Amino acid sequence: MFPRPVLAILAPSLLLAGCAGYNGGLDSVHQPVVSRQDLTLDLQAENGRLAAGEGQRLADWMAAMDLRYGDRIAIDDGLDGSTARTDVAAAAGRYGLMLADRAPATPSPRAAGTVRVVLTRTTASVPGCPDYSHPSMMTADASTSSNFGCATAANLAAMIADPADLVRGAPGAPLSDPQTATKAVGAYRAAVPSGGGGRTVKSESAGGPK
Repeated sequence: MFPRPVLAILAPSLLLAGCAGYNGGLDSVHQPVVSRQDLTLDLQAENGRLAAGEGQRLADWMAAMDLRYGDRIAIDDGLDGSTARTDVAAAAGRYGLMLADRAPATPSPRAAGTVRVVLTRTTASVPGCPDYSHPSMMTADASTSSNFGCATAANLAAMIADPADLVRGAPGAPLSDPQTATKAVGAYRAAVPSGGGGRTVKSESAGGPK
């Protein structure tokens, strides 16, 4: 038996221990986590272009990295990134990628006479899912299941084309044409009702319009 003062101290801690995994709201505690990785390749440069044979090294490296949408390629030449930019841009263009304006800082120093190609890749994952630490059955604490939201968050992390968009979002189109945006609404309003002899919407099928 513990003395009474000790029991008084332990009681709050025991109550908190019973609430492990407790979620009293309707928001999921599981959210995608975005990780960033910078991969580099140093290439010899001559007269502002890649040296002989370096273009093949670059192509082999990009193939090994399995470049895909969402990857960012940048050049670090210690200046404005113009050294060998034409060569690197042509190699990245084969994967549908464009060069970034600025390269991120990398830890190791760049040797003189070289240009550094930086590949920035972001990935999204949902750590801790699935989570069955708290039951999904009816409980007296009126809490949400610990696994609540895992499927939605995991699917979002798997389907997002560019995981960086989960952090900073994606900008909209810089320009828009109001006439194009309102064309469908205008056509709908100008249409004569079918009861007055106007055209009706045709049904579509897999075989095409009927």
